[in-house]
Amino acid sequence: TFTGHAGSVWGIDYSAFDDCQLICSGSEDITVRVWDFENNKQIQSFNGHLGGVYCVKFSPYHYHNHRRNVICSSSYDKTIRFWDIKENQQFNIFNGHTDHVIGIEFSPFNSGRYLCSGSFDKTICLWDVETSKSLHAFNGHTNYVWCVNFSPLQSNNNNGNKINNVGVIGGDKTICTWDIETTKQLTVFKGHTDAVGSVKYGLNELGNTILSGADDKSVRLWDILSGKQIQVFDGHKHW
Repeated sequence: TFTGHAGSVWGIDYSAFDDCQLICSGSEDITVRVWDFENNKQIQSFNGHLGGVYCVKFSPYHYHNHRRNVICSSSYDKTIRFWDIKENQQFNIFNGHTDHVIGIEFSPFNSGRYLCSGSFDKTICLWDVETSKSLHAFNGHTNYVWCVNFSPLQSNNNNGNKINNVGVIGGDKTICTWDIETTKQLTVFKGHTDAVGSVKYGLNELGNTILSGADDKSVRLWDILSGKQIQVFDGHKHW
C-alpha cells in the first residue's frame, strides 16, 4: 500500500525500465508522485498542475530515444505536462485543449512518438512528442471524451514515414474510430445507453475487436470490420 496523496488518486502507471520498478500516480491533490515499487516508498512529488491530475503515463518515447524516465500527465487545468524523474522537474507542457484533459495514450508504434489526448472540450488531439506540435484535432463527439486508445494493428501502408494506425476514442454514448493518417472518421459504434468511459483494442487474434465499458453498467465487444456489436456482458450493478 502506497500512502501520501491528500486527495483521491485518479491515475496510475507502472514502469520496469532499466530493471527499476516504479509506479507513478496522479491525484485530485494536483500532484504527480513517483513510488519505488520494491521498497514501498515515495521517491518524488511533482507540483505544477493547477487542477486535479486525471491520467499519468510513463513515456516510451523518451526512454527508447533518450534513455530518460519521463512521466506524462493530463489535468483539469487543460494541460498535458512532462516530468523528468532524474532531473526532478517539469520540462515540457502541451497547451491546446480548452477544457479538462482526461485520457492520454502513447502510440504503440514509432517508439511512442505520438500522443493522443481526450478532453471535456469534446475533442481528441494528436500530438508529435518529438516536435511538441499538435498535429490534428478530431471532432465528432457531442459530449466529454473520457478515454483514448491506439489500434495495435498497422495498415497496409508500408511507408514508415507515415502514421498509419487507427485511433479509437470513447465518449458520450458512442465509440468513434479515426484514421490518423488521413484524419477521416471511419466508424461510429452505437449501442451503449450511457456515457462510455473506457475503450480498449483487442490484442493478437482479437486485434479486430474493441472492448468498451460504460455507465450503463455493461461491457460490450465490437467487431471493427463490420462495425457491429458482437456481445454484451451484463452483471455489474453499478457503472
